[in-house]
Amino acid sequence: MTEVQNGGTLTEELRTLVSDAEALLRAGTGADNTQAARERIQATLQELRGRLAALEQEASTRAREVDTYVRDNPWQAIAIAGGVALLVGLIMGRRG
Repeated sequence: MTEVQNGGTLTEELRTLVSDAEALLRAGTGADNTQAARERIQATLQELRGRLAALEQEASTRAREVDTYVRDNPWQAIAIAGGVALLVGLIMGRRG
């Protein structure tokens, strides 16, 4: 579940990065020496959009898989969550 939440946060950060880059691209000057930089930025933005779409698809697929597993195996999911909670509790207890 944390992985999906981190994926959501990462997705939002990537969206912000794309928006900021697009704003910089629009604000740039039209000089000839910046045309090459503008083209590289556009290519990078296109690649970033593709990666973002792939990340969103992967996160969605994983969330559906986890949901299906938990619905099909509720007791195993509870046991796994309990085991993880126990380990986290032991680790946190040793620190304090």
